[in-house]
Amino acid sequence: MISGRVRGLSPYRTETTPCKVKLSSNELPVKFPEEVKRKIGEAVSSIPFNRYPDPKAQELREIIAERFGVSPENIVLGNGSDELIQYLSVSVGELKEGVVYPVPTFPMYGICASTLGREKFEVPLQEDFDLDLQGFLKVIREKRPALAFFSYPNNPTGNCFDEEKIKKIRNEGVFTVLDEAYYSFSGKTFLADAVQREDTVVLRTLSKVGLAGLRVGILIAEEEVAKELNKVRLPFNITYPSQVIAKLMLTEFYHVIEEHVKMVIEERERLMAELCKMDGVKVYPSHANFFLFKTPYPAGLVHGELIKEGVLVRDVSHLPGLEGCLRVTVGFPEENDAFLFALQKVLRRL
Repeated sequence: MISGRVRGLSPYRTETTPCKVKLSSNELPVKFPEEVKRKIGEAVSSIPFNRYPDPKAQELREIIAERFGVSPENIVLGNGSDELIQYLSVSVGELKEGVVYPVPTFPMYGICASTLGREKFEVPLQEDFDLDLQGFLKVIREKRPALAFFSYPNNPTGNCFDEEKIKKIRNEGVFTVLDEAYYSFSGKTFLADAVQREDTVVLRTLSKVGLAGLRVGILIAEEEVAKELNKVRLPFNITYPSQVIAKLMLTEFYHVIEEHVKMVIEERERLMAELCKMDGVKVYPSHANFFLFKTPYPAGLVHGELIKEGVLVRDVSHLPGLEGCLRVTVGFPEENDAFLFALQKVLRRL
């Protein structure tokens, strides 16, 4: 009785192999001070767990709005960005109209389209991992998709696409989503467009700034667009603990997040520079908290050997255009040093 379109889906894959050093999921490394842990414990212990949370998460939306310099009415919250991608896939255009996005990119764009039976148009990236503008224009003009997704910076390549190319694609009349999950590490944004235009929204998340366990995704849009998208939002989708902890971290303890983001940006540059010194290793530019690299050996082999050394990275070599590539998340300095030591050891062994 299960739909054929569901039977044909492949579930989202993540890397769960247990390792001492885990640099595979683009999480922010954070050491929460004891004061933070104590305050969170006190806040959570006061939650009336027999009650539903605020269905609008109004206080949290106000805090996020102030931090981003927008109005609470510009914001729709989701149980992670994944839920917001699903809402957009349901709401924008008609289901008979397709969805377009580059590949390789974050797989949830395609998964959400497939669950709804929407046609998918995947445009391969250029060799430099930038958008193939002519490829996009051809698809849009011939197939008329209603919705376009751009990960900005792109996951897994780490680069920000050319801003003018995105604008030219949007000018073809396609509703454009800028998924800025890694904004904290790039500083590049389409936020001003999102609050003014009816054809542009921006996605952000708390998952990449040390709060992945809370599952708080943020959609920023022009007020009328946000109002319409809010109609498909599931009730009580932001849990009581998530609201309470997020409010505390984004106000009283936001400096902790900022300090760790700064550390990761500095470590990213150090780590990439160290890899560039290794014979035969190619490192790709990144504006995110991760980057791609390639060795002279098969990616699957290097991935497996690193696991033997207790270090977990992501093998992305199966994705189009990424043959031989691995993706590593930037961790604490000691984790990054362990990765460098392990990779040197593996390369010598191979």
